[in-house]
Amino acid sequence: MEHRMVTLAQVARHAGVSPSTVSYVISGKRSISQDTRLRVERSIAELGYHPHAGARALASNRSHVIALVVPLRTDMFVPVMMEIAIAVTTTARRYAHDVLLLTSEEGPSAIKRIANSGLADAMILMDVELEDERIPLLRQTGTAAALIGLPADPAGLTCVDLDFEATGRLAADHLADLGHREVALIGPAESVYRRHTGFAERTLAGFRQQAGERGLRFLHRPCGDGHEAASGTLSRIFEERPGITGLVVQNEAALPHLLGQLRQSGRAVPEDVSVVAICPDDVALHSAPRLTSVSVPAKEMGQRAVELVMALAAGHPAEELTLLTPALTIRESSGPGPR
Repeated sequence: MEHRMVTLAQVARHAGVSPSTVSYVISGKRSISQDTRLRVERSIAELGYHPHAGARALASNRSHVIALVVPLRTDMFVPVMMEIAIAVTTTARRYAHDVLLLTSEEGPSAIKRIANSGLADAMILMDVELEDERIPLLRQTGTAAALIGLPADPAGLTCVDLDFEATGRLAADHLADLGHREVALIGPAESVYRRHTGFAERTLAGFRQQAGERGLRFLHRPCGDGHEAASGTLSRIFEERPGITGLVVQNEAALPHLLGQLRQSGRAVPEDVSVVAICPDDVALHSAPRLTSVSVPAKEMGQRAVELVMALAAGHPAEELTLLTPALTIRESSGPGPR
C-alpha cells in the first residue's frame, strides 16, 4: 500500500464497511456510530489514505483552502511576513485546510478572482493600508475574510493586529521615564508611508501623541534598508537635532546598519544614545547590544487570523477587532538620559 495511491474503496474493505460509510466519516455529513467511525479512522491511518482534493471539494462544496494574499514588496521585511505565513499554514492544517499563497500585485482583482472562482473557502489579507483598495470589494463579495492589519474604517471587518498606536506610546513612555527629552522615531521606507500602511501610520500617531503629552521634543524620519540609507538618515537627524539621546526604530532591516553607524560616529549605546526597537524578539536578541524592544508577535497574529476566518467560514460569529497588547522588554540598549 505504501508504494501506490490508496483508494476510498480499499479503506472501506480494510475497515469492513461500505465506501459510502467511509465518505460520511470523512465529510461528517451523516451521523456514524462511534465504533464504526474509530474503525474507519484506524484504517485511514494504517493505509495512509488522503482524500482526493477535487472529489472532496465536489462532495462538500468547499475547497478546504485558505487564500493568503501577500503583495510582496521590496520595502517589506520579508522574515516577519514569512513567519506570519508559516503560522497561517501550520494553523490551517489543524482545520484540514491548505493555503493558497497569492503574492502578485493584483489588488482588488485578486479578491474578485477568489470570490468568483471558489478557489478558497476564506481569505486572509496582509499588508493592510488605511484606505486599502481591496476592502470595498471584500465587503461587496461577502467572502469569509480576516485582515492582519487595521484599515482606517474596520467596521464590519474581522481584523487582528498588534496595537501599534499603543506600541508607539509605550516606546515614548519608556524613553521619557528614563529621562530622555529629545528623541526620534526612525520608521520604514518613505514608500511605506506613501501607501499609508496601517502599522507605520498608527505607530507614528501613538508616538507623536505620547511624546507631546510627556513634553518630548521629537523628530520622525523614514529610512531605507541599506547602509547608505541608514547613514544618511542618522546624519540628518543629528545635524538637525544634536541633542537627541533616544531613538525608536521601526525598521528591522535597517537596525544593524543604524547600530553600526552609531558606533562609527562615536556614540555608545546606551551611554550616549538609547535605542528602542519595534521588532521580533529574535532580531532584538541577536543584535549587539541586545535591544530593548516591543515585540512584533507575528506567529500569534497568523494563528489568530486562521482561527477567526475558520469561524466565519463555518457560519459562526467572530470578533471584529482583535488588538494584541504590546509588551516592552528592557535589555541592554536603553539607559538613563543625560542629566
